This record gives sequence, C-alpha cells and structure tokens, in this order.
Amino acid sequence: MQSTLRFGSLALLLAASFAQAQTPAPAVRNEKNISLTLANQIAAEAVAACTANGYNVAATVVDRAGTVRAVQRADNAGPHTLASSERKAWTSASAKGPTQAMMEGAQKNPGAANLVYLPGFLLLGGGVPVKSGNEVIGAVGVGGAPGGHLDEQCANAALEKVKGLLG
Repeated sequence: MQSTLRFGSLALLLAASFAQAQTPAPAVRNEKNISLTLANQIAAEAVAACTANGYNVAATVVDRAGTVRAVQRADNAGPHTLASSERKAWTSASAKGPTQAMMEGAQKNPGAANLVYLPGFLLLGGGVPVKSGNEVIGAVGVGGAPGGHLDEQCANAALEKVKGLLG
C-alpha cells in the first residue's frame, strides 16, 4: 500500500511538472512603469541638486520604453542641455544602466566603442536608470554641468530624494 501511494504521488508530481513545463508564456505581461507625478518630481529634484551646486542644467525623465515623461530646464541652462539630457535618459533606459559606466566601458573595450554608432545613444555621464526593486521603470538624464560625472551626481541625488516612492 505504501509503495502504491509513493508511486501515485510521484506520478502526480511528474504529471504536474510536465503540465507546468508545457504552459506557454502569458500573452499579456504586467510591467511597472514610472508615473507622471514621479517623473516630474525626479526632474525637479535633479535640477534643484545641480542648481544648488551652481550648475544650470536640464533634466529629462523617460519611462521604461524611453518615452519622455517630464522635462525641466533651469534658468540660464543652454539649449543643448535639453537634447543631451533626453539622449542620456533614453540611453540609460534602453541599456538599463548608468551612461557614465557605459562610456567608461566603451573607452576600455574596442567592441563596446561601437555603441557610439547606435542612433540615439549618447555615451556621456548623466543618465541613470530609475528602478523599482530590480526592475527598471524609467531613467533620468541630466545635461549641462561641467562634466558628465557631475550630471550623474545630480541624477543620483534626485533618486535618493524619491527612493521611498520607488517601492
């Protein structure tokens, strides 16, 4: 009787495992994404962080697909800061990593150096992914400080201010 029960349990377990392995991936996915309210808050915090250090910048926040959700440009920020902040945010969201690290990687690795030829990629510091847990839900790009590492500091300062909202 015990061997019959064990065999029956094993058969059920194998049948359940086989059925689960045959289940197709869901046709509809649930994904987290950045809200307009959060995007506006991150952009404002990034500009404020740079302004406090005397840098006139623009900050752009994109969603997980790289679509612009919010833009803020400090008084006296140059017109080029808009394009650079948007490209940094898009690059960061697309690659799901900080653009400063990508730039440094491209400088050290000849294969990665070809990333500069991808349309829209901007390998300058200042783009940082926005994460909820381990999931990238968007990115922030900052342009206009005298160095990409300073743009990145402002982006990270903004994310630090809103970390409690990221779940």
